[in-house]
Amino acid sequence: MRHKSRFMKPLTSEIHLYTAQKEQTPIVVFIADESIRSGKIEDVTENSVRIGGERFLLESCTF
Repeated sequence: MRHKSRFMKPLTSEIHLYTAQKEQTPIVVFIADESIRSGKIEDVTENSVRIGGERFLLESCTF
């Protein structure tokens, strides 16, 4: 039986982002399959996520 891994699953909804923020889970930010930042979520808005003082647009990034 295959065991599902929690490692590197995309955060695909707002609730995923808010949960990661609340639980202080470190995440990785990707643009076009390239890792550009990692860290804990400081803020989530309708259009962006702030990590390490920098904002990343939801429409341009994968978290």
